[in-house]
Amino acid sequence: MTREEKANIINDLTDSLKSYSHFYVTDITALNAGATSNLRRLCFKENIKLQTVKNKLFTKAMEAVGIQSESLTKSLKGNSSIMFCESGNVPAKLIKDYRKKFKMDKPILKAAYVEESVYVGNDQLDTLISIKSKNELIADVVLLLQSPIRGVMSALSAGNRLAGALETLAKREE
Repeated sequence: MTREEKANIINDLTDSLKSYSHFYVTDITALNAGATSNLRRLCFKENIKLQTVKNKLFTKAMEAVGIQSESLTKSLKGNSSIMFCESGNVPAKLIKDYRKKFKMDKPILKAAYVEESVYVGNDQLDTLISIKSKNELIADVVLLLQSPIRGVMSALSAGNRLAGALETLAKREE
């Protein structure tokens, strides 16, 4: 591979790192062509970009965008495939569902960069599944803010009904 080709690959990876806010480093070696094709299809459905990379070139792309993590760099050993995504928990769910559906132990999670935090190791998969996306957190906050307002509105509405009932009773006594 020439220097120009390497530079182009690093630029492409840099663009992907800039356009996607999260990525997972996985190991999909030993998957046959059919299994890899199934994985790619599922990734496409979930808007996940799956790309096999050379570790050294990916490390240079991470440095170019300012991602510096020793533990992340250490996880780039052997064959690596990167799952770029917009939602931090979708690839973790996809990996778990894929393993369950096809009864395989691959893909293996080497590391993940989610919400500007680094998660290393396959045992972090359940933790990553439980992470809420930014939109989910905003929805939770809005719901919490609306809760007291709903309580006040229902109390006012009940107060109006109570006042109406008292007024009716007062008119009956006259």
